[in-house]
Amino acid sequence: MKKEKLLAILRLQATKNVGDIVAKKLISATGSPEQVYKESPKSLAKIPGIGSHILQHLFDKKTLYKAEKELCFLDNNNYSFSYFFDNDYPNNLKQCIDAPILIFNDGNIDLNNSKILAIVGTRNITSYGREFCVELIKDLTQYNPIIVSGFAYGVDICAHKNAIKNNLQTIAVLAHGLEEIYPKTHKKHIHSVNKNGGFITEFWHDEQPVRENFLKRNRIVAGLSQATIVIESAKKGGSLVTADIANSYNRDVFALAGRATDVFSTGCNDLIKSNKAHLLTSANDIAKMLNWDLQPSSAPKQIELFVNLNEKEQKVYDYLTIRGKQLLDIIALDCDIPVYQLSSILIQMELKNVITPLPGKMFEV
Repeated sequence: MKKEKLLAILRLQATKNVGDIVAKKLISATGSPEQVYKESPKSLAKIPGIGSHILQHLFDKKTLYKAEKELCFLDNNNYSFSYFFDNDYPNNLKQCIDAPILIFNDGNIDLNNSKILAIVGTRNITSYGREFCVELIKDLTQYNPIIVSGFAYGVDICAHKNAIKNNLQTIAVLAHGLEEIYPKTHKKHIHSVNKNGGFITEFWHDEQPVRENFLKRNRIVAGLSQATIVIESAKKGGSLVTADIANSYNRDVFALAGRATDVFSTGCNDLIKSNKAHLLTSANDIAKMLNWDLQPSSAPKQIELFVNLNEKEQKVYDYLTIRGKQLLDIIALDCDIPVYQLSSILIQMELKNVITPLPGKMFEV
């Protein structure tokens, strides 16, 4: 990636009132991150949702200085990064409207595997939770999934360690920069995680693990994953936030039930009672729900030939053929078609039997 482009992306990340959704809107409207800073404030003000509260900070020289410092660090270190609009950006995460515009990673991460599971839960894991986590990951090994978690105490580190023990790739999503580590006692696991997967974060290299960062981190854990598994949680906790986010992304959530008297089963029991999570008893539950245990049909799928598509319909069709199922808002961004127009286009394509609508405003060929 050219330095000018990366600098513009970093500058957007550093700008007050410009979150990931607004940044994507600016880039989509202008054509590139660099072009955002070549447009006049008057021109940018015409973009829906871009008001004075954003424009007053967008050209602040302080953000440029910060971005230049981070760019200098990246130039002198071996960390990789993925830009939202590039092909190497994680596909599951790209389907989330609030996905980070830029993520940094370290290690040997390979996201070609479509079987990606988040395993989260209390930091105060009990022997019941630990034993279940150990057996679950051991039994999941036959499906070769990637195990994602947050590198915290308790369930998180138990999931990472057992993924490594069973030769599964594991990804630790951090609530701080790659030059920091939290908790400090987990420094001893850095090498083994990097060897068997690696670390992902949206935060700049020296960002500290402050409270709000952990909540932001949770959306990446849920977004990267095909499904989220909660192993033990009190009535309130970060893992329940992750489960809620996964539900908002229309991803499956599983929870380990426990005795009504067990404090660290209360949250899981509540998820199951409120139909926010499937009851989890074994790896087989996950495989069945996610269709991992089904063999592909040997009969070829019959498709209608010679369907007439107009230029925009063909553009959307080609995009979905390459990308697979995608969220409405993401299709609009990537295909540069306003949402109100895209909705009409998708309806026509559905009537022509070339796409299928899915829950949560998602579509696939």
